[in-house]
Amino acid sequence: MVFQLPPTVSSDHNPVLQPNECSSTLFQTIAAPAFVVWALVSDFENPQRYKPFVRSFRIIDGQVNQVGCLRRVDVTSGLPASYSIERLEILDHDQRIFGFSIVSGDHRLSNYRSIMSLHPNGGDETVVVETYVIDAAEANTKEEMCTFVDTIVKLNLRTFSRVAEDLAGKAQQQV
Repeated sequence: MVFQLPPTVSSDHNPVLQPNECSSTLFQTIAAPAFVVWALVSDFENPQRYKPFVRSFRIIDGQVNQVGCLRRVDVTSGLPASYSIERLEILDHDQRIFGFSIVSGDHRLSNYRSIMSLHPNGGDETVVVETYVIDAAEANTKEEMCTFVDTIVKLNLRTFSRVAEDLAGKAQQQV
């Protein structure tokens, strides 16, 4: 079955790009109910649960899990960065839409914005759709920048899938 993005969120995943920007939309099917997946993704203060490159984090401004709050994310060594400052932009519990932006850091992820939406896909399966937009760094082409970011986002989504499926399994065992 081919997944069709609902019209209510399709505009969120079809950004209008500036000439220096690149974008990608990635899909991940997760064998877990949407409420389990949403509990994981909507927790802005715990990115290390499913982002393997996060070494540590802390909320530095605003109320936890409230739109506008900022977190500092320190990343593991080996990446071309050590930290980023991220702002929670969207947290819509009814539509299950989550979005954040990277507002600063010591990396090339200039003007990075991401939106993620969750979609029940029959039974206990959820389709996660993540779209990002980023400025292409001066030293990279748009294609190189998107390839780099795609690699990180895909790894995050695969890890996210495993964690959500483990959580769903544990919840099922408790029933």
